[in-house]
Amino acid sequence: MIATSNAENASSLNDKPWLKILSGYRKPRPWRSAFELIVTVLPFVALWTLCWLAVHFSQWWGLILIVPAAAFLLRLFMIQHDCGHGSFFARRSVDDWTGRAIGVLTLTPYDYWRRAHAEHHASAGNLDERGVGDITTLTVSEFTALSRWGRLGYRLYRHPLVMFGIGPAWLFLFKQRLPFGMMRDGYLPWVSTMATNAAVLILAAGLIWMIGLVPFLVIHLPIVLLAGAAGVWLFYVQHQFEETHWSKKPEWQFQQAALHGASHYDLPLVLRWLTGNIGIHHIHHLSSKVPCYRLPEVLRDHPELRDVGRITLADSIRCVRLVLWDERSGRLLSFRDAARLQPAVG
Repeated sequence: MIATSNAENASSLNDKPWLKILSGYRKPRPWRSAFELIVTVLPFVALWTLCWLAVHFSQWWGLILIVPAAAFLLRLFMIQHDCGHGSFFARRSVDDWTGRAIGVLTLTPYDYWRRAHAEHHASAGNLDERGVGDITTLTVSEFTALSRWGRLGYRLYRHPLVMFGIGPAWLFLFKQRLPFGMMRDGYLPWVSTMATNAAVLILAAGLIWMIGLVPFLVIHLPIVLLAGAAGVWLFYVQHQFEETHWSKKPEWQFQQAALHGASHYDLPLVLRWLTGNIGIHHIHHLSSKVPCYRLPEVLRDHPELRDVGRITLADSIRCVRLVLWDERSGRLLSFRDAARLQPAVG
């Protein structure tokens, strides 16, 4: 009876016209958007300045402020993310130029990233369209078919040290300096990356001229790397969780993939604010035009969405081991679990 009831509830949830329901939350409040931007930029600048003062006066303990500075840089990226969806100010030109300006701080070429991220939203959870704007995830059969070196490469790629350490450094410091994946897609990706690179160089040169090369690197490099690692972590757990959804066409449907292929990362209140409510990711994928500060309103008005794909901070730690999609059981598995089901995986 309980299983039947759960199945009925899931079916009822899937059948609701969520795009129409969520259309009522898509309108941003310009004053609120401006406020969210101000209370993110000013603390970031203040914390960065305090870190410099700590270095200047040899009060090295003050570098602990690098951690909250990285948190505010992460929040700036989340605002840039909303701008990319045209949902922050809901005026395309204002969103675009705000996103481009923030991209200089986050080292993320806005127009290049926006295009890749749009492809991610259009194909999330689709096994036939993996590889653009997402984390590479192989099926058990695909992993088994690899050579020994291919399996080793995938194991290294999915290792936490690479995924959340080396990976973010490579992505934000090097990979995003060229429009990889879009080099033949016209001039826009090139203009976006080169203009961002030039602006980053100008800003960095100005700061180095004012405070020196070593203080700049001691302060800004850890901030960027910490914020980048946190951003990759968030993106990871928003799609790589035990109850996620993947399927192939024609079974793949946008609403079901959005609702069940993205998690509700139920974070403590402070972390929820610092991450721009991006943990309410299933609703974001259902309607990316909903501004980040209105996502909690959706949960408040539609409590049936709270437990869909819900993972806690403790749950998310366990998601790191989930690395292979098993098409037979329809769930993510660890290497060990996959080897039990199919010894050739080992």
